[in-house]
Amino acid sequence: MPAVTGVRTVHQDARGIVAPTAGLTKFGLNRYQPGEPTNRFVDRYWIATWDLTGQNPHRQQVLAHPVVNVIFGDGPARVVGVTTRMTVRTLAGQGRVLGIMFRPAGFRPFLGRAMCTATDRVFPLTNVFGSQVRAVDRAICGTVDEEEMAGEAESFLARLCPADAQPSEAVTAIVEEVARDPALRRVDAVAAAAGLSVRTLQRLFAEHVGVSPKTVIRRYRIYEAAERARAGARVDWATLAPELGYSDQAHLVRDFTAAFGMPPERYARQERR
Repeated sequence: MPAVTGVRTVHQDARGIVAPTAGLTKFGLNRYQPGEPTNRFVDRYWIATWDLTGQNPHRQQVLAHPVVNVIFGDGPARVVGVTTRMTVRTLAGQGRVLGIMFRPAGFRPFLGRAMCTATDRVFPLTNVFGSQVRAVDRAICGTVDEEEMAGEAESFLARLCPADAQPSEAVTAIVEEVARDPALRRVDAVAAAAGLSVRTLQRLFAEHVGVSPKTVIRRYRIYEAAERARAGARVDWATLAPELGYSDQAHLVRDFTAAFGMPPERYARQERR
């Protein structure tokens, strides 16, 4: 079975989890890094566990990365396409799920069609890989050790990874550069850095990522605003706005509120508490 490396999620990197300070008191979250060749397409394996026996259910809001997640556990194995808005997961009783978080555009070679057809959709993993999924689902969900669970998922994907280079991998590199470099604030700047026209970049994102370049840029910049908000120190939003590519504070506050359901200062106060 291919090796995976496990690390516990640290609170300093909780992008995608809305209000993680409170949320991570309700559930545990561990991450496992893929090996070769799956790391060409997979960012991480993650395992969430919870025991809320005798407690009220917990509603966890998620503003997911612009990537596909495949989920095993708590129901049939399923594909969660790239989402354009915040989603809510209700946790009750005891449970455990394993997720495969793909890299941006990383699921395109497996899906076999344009990623925009899977945006904001959840559908059975058997639709993609057929009946072999059921045996993998049983193996993952029947395993007690978390690292072995991740290893089962790794072994499954390793058999399916294409050996030759995929067109999606060039798009993966573009998106990950947007995530790394806060100076890439505009679609035309991303296109120029990639040596592409804006129209070509938009077409490639629809085909391989599932959402537009503008959506991807805004998602990563909103993550940065949320991390600043919960860092503890007070944030000068007027100064931060242009750093994140916004023309003014009002536009940043509007996008943040649309994404998280509350203005950034209220989010910051909530996280400080």
